[in-house]
Amino acid sequence: MLNLNTTNNTSNTRKLTQTALFVALGVLLPTVFHTIPRAGGIFLPMHIPILLCAVVCGFPYGTICAVLMPLLSNAFTGMPDAAMLPSMMFELLVYGAVTPLLMRVVKVKNFYAKIYIVLIGAMLCGRAAGGVANALIFRAGNYSFEIWLSAAFLISWPGILIQLAVIPSILVALKKARLFNAGIGY
Repeated sequence: MLNLNTTNNTSNTRKLTQTALFVALGVLLPTVFHTIPRAGGIFLPMHIPILLCAVVCGFPYGTICAVLMPLLSNAFTGMPDAAMLPSMMFELLVYGAVTPLLMRVVKVKNFYAKIYIVLIGAMLCGRAAGGVANALIFRAGNYSFEIWLSAAFLISWPGILIQLAVIPSILVALKKARLFNAGIGY
């Protein structure tokens, strides 16, 4: 049945446009960071756009962004490389799915508190899922808890701090500019 609700169609168009912008940001931002050797694993530049998209656009747009962003980045820039692409897509896909879910489930009135709880929860779920996928599928037999712990937290702590510092401020700015309404769909 055709949906003639123009408000809903406008909302979908807006979310698709925003998703496309986040995908583009996710392709461009890593190229800046990769001017520094091994900066991708340290600063996690693809994580910021996917987490923003998942909060701003919700489900299924966050998952669409999570699939398209690393594929297009790999096609245009060669990053992430083919060996890292499957596990990175899996981790980002979990971010794209879990973040909107947590936005609905976490019932905290303070916006900053809610965003921090959602971000930390999504980051933990994504990193855990990425580690399990690497251990069981993508790097089975060549992956250990120590390798996961090192990659997920020890090497990437600067990226985690950047995400926790930057994402809430960007979301507040988007709310003030009326480009994001935390009440819609949440």
